[in-house]
Amino acid sequence: MSTLPIIAITPGDPCGIGPEIIAKAFLNDALSPQDRPVTQACFVAGDVQVMQRAVNLVDPQSQRLRLQVIENPAQALKQPLGVMPVLQVANFNSGLTGLTYGSVQAEAGRFAGQCVVWAAQAALRQEIAAMVTAPLHKEALCASGAPFNQFPGHTELLQFEAASHAGVSLKDMPVRMMLANDELRTVLVSIHVSLRQALEAVTYDNVLESLRITHQSLSLLLGHAPKIGVAGLNPHAGEGGMFGREEIDIIEPAMAQARTEGILAMGPCAPDTVFMRARQKLAGVSEFDVVLAMYHDQGLIPVKYMGLEQGVNVTLGLPLVRTSPDHGTAFDIAGQGLADPSSMVAAIRMARQLIP
Repeated sequence: MSTLPIIAITPGDPCGIGPEIIAKAFLNDALSPQDRPVTQACFVAGDVQVMQRAVNLVDPQSQRLRLQVIENPAQALKQPLGVMPVLQVANFNSGLTGLTYGSVQAEAGRFAGQCVVWAAQAALRQEIAAMVTAPLHKEALCASGAPFNQFPGHTELLQFEAASHAGVSLKDMPVRMMLANDELRTVLVSIHVSLRQALEAVTYDNVLESLRITHQSLSLLLGHAPKIGVAGLNPHAGEGGMFGREEIDIIEPAMAQARTEGILAMGPCAPDTVFMRARQKLAGVSEFDVVLAMYHDQGLIPVKYMGLEQGVNVTLGLPLVRTSPDHGTAFDIAGQGLADPSSMVAAIRMARQLIP
């Protein structure tokens, strides 16, 4: 029997590729046995019918993968290779006849949200050691109505659940998004807001808080204080105030305070070169361990341009471990058996690394 910490995987939007990449991750372990299979001690927190459809898609003859219904997370420890444990935590009420691949459906959004809430609450109760979330569709989540229409995505929903569990306000449960692959890590000051709102979010408090969360989280992951390359907001990091004063008036003072706390904050750096400086070199040496980006697209375009296959989304600042593949629901290929599970596999591996 495995003694590994238990990880729950949520299926994401069932109209997308989430269930498929989960099933493929389990199937790959069965096809290529390892000393420590990626999916060992993992289970799916979802719906049995949804996941059986995914099993049928990736292994039509049921030769190497089968689904096993479990009654509690601990039973995931007893499952051999070639078995995908599924705990029924939410129902897709319309049944599979009402589930159309590649379509935005309110019920699919509701189902995806319910699975995430169940896993988050289980993690907060320490019934599981980590959660890995397959992609949900933000439009479907919003279309499902209350309570999920108030959350732009996973990060905000998890922040709400963590704050509610702790009995604190959202302000007292600050979180940040990190995207990482084998060559680059980037953390964002703001996440899913308009560009105008993102500029307004570049404040002394937000930058300092981002540096603190990045330092604390990456110190655990790396085993040492991370070197944080801080991206400027403006072209050339403002060029001494010629192209804007945010670096001088906001970012640099926040960095100065961070340094007094032992945080290795470097910059502000020109945002068009800082990611290149942080990219892992062949010799294993890079100038920075992570880049703090000022807004969503500034930080995520470089990581995603390098390829989605190994990218992992990590929510920093939560009292639980949560990772996710660095891609969306891929409605254009859903149900065709074409989805690549590499990012899901990387997300599970990252979750294991982050478990205390």
